[in-house]
Formats: sequence, structure tokens, C-alpha cells
Amino acid sequence: MRPPWCGRRTRGIPLGLLTLWVATARCLQSQGVSLYIPQPAINATVQDDILLSVDYSCHGVPTIEWKYTSNWGVQKIVEWKAGTPANVSQSHRDRLCTFDNGSIQLFSVGVRDSGYYVITVTERPGSSQSGTIVLHVSEIRYEDLHFVAVFFALLAAVAVVLISLMWVCNQCAYKFQRRRRYELKESTTEEIEMKDIEC
Repeated sequence: MRPPWCGRRTRGIPLGLLTLWVATARCLQSQGVSLYIPQPAINATVQDDILLSVDYSCHGVPTIEWKYTSNWGVQKIVEWKAGTPANVSQSHRDRLCTFDNGSIQLFSVGVRDSGYYVITVTERPGSSQSGTIVLHVSEIRYEDLHFVAVFFALLAAVAVVLISLMWVCNQCAYKFQRRRRYELKESTTEEIEMKDIEC
């Protein structure tokens, strides 16, 4: 027995054409570049070593390019193909390291390194993926540390003055009590002598 749809004309897209279209779409999709950025924003302090971590996947050998964008403009900092030496810009030559997964590491960053780092992974013309990592580098404020040190020195000086005043007051009170005892002792002795004289 034949299925009920067999032998009838169907409306719309024939099933074979639909299957071919889906297979072609999957094939084209699998040949593209995908890019993953686990940490799109990084905060650091001066002199830190920073890893701008990414991971990509593609079928061919891609070209990886990093650009740095700041208030002063756009600068290409490094470009390489996986497995070949990197072409590092003069400004980052001694302070940059590349990794096969597309990540880069910046050594001893400064405030000037704050900005947007854009990675572009290109497998072939028309097949590329870009992503951005924002880096903010803050400076350790030695003026603030100086202020804190001066504040603690001032507190220590005030503590020394207060302890000295307490010691002086204690000595004065002790002398006053000794004199008072001596005066009481003398007055008591005089009274006893007076009583002896009267008797």
C-alpha cells in the first residue's frame, strides 16, 4: 500500500530542494570563523602583566590581527598567522607575547595602555570575525599613600604629647599628695606637741 501523499503534487518547496538548501547552509556555516572572548573588560593597575584572552575556531589557517584604539587614534600592534612568527609593532615589541589561540599578553602596562583592543580573525576574504576587549589601567596614587603616612605620623605625635601630659600630671599629683601628707603629718605632730605642752 502506498502512503497517502505518494503520487500527489505538494504545494510550496519540494522536499529535495529544501533538504539541499539546509545542507548547503550548514556547510557554509561550518566554514566560518567563530570567536570567543571570555573577559571583555579588564581592570588593572600600573606595572601589571595582562592577558587579553580569546579563543577562535575555523577550518583553515587564519590571520590574527590586534589593533589598539584610544583617544589618540588606532594603532595596529600585532599580526600573525597561526604557527608563524608575529609581526609586532615597534611600540609593543619588547612587551607583548602572542599565543596560538589568538590571545596576547602585555607586560608591565601603564596608564597609556588603557583603551579598546580589537582582534580580527580572518580565514579568507569575506570570512572574518572581530571582537573587542576594553582595558582600564589605573595608577597607584603615591600622593594618597603620602597623605596616609603623614596622617599616621601626626596621630603618633599627638599620642606622644598626650602620654607625656598624662605622665606630667601624674608626677604633679604624686608630688602634691606627698606634700599634703607631709603637711598633715607636721600638723598632726604640732597638735600632739601642743597637747603635751598643755598637759
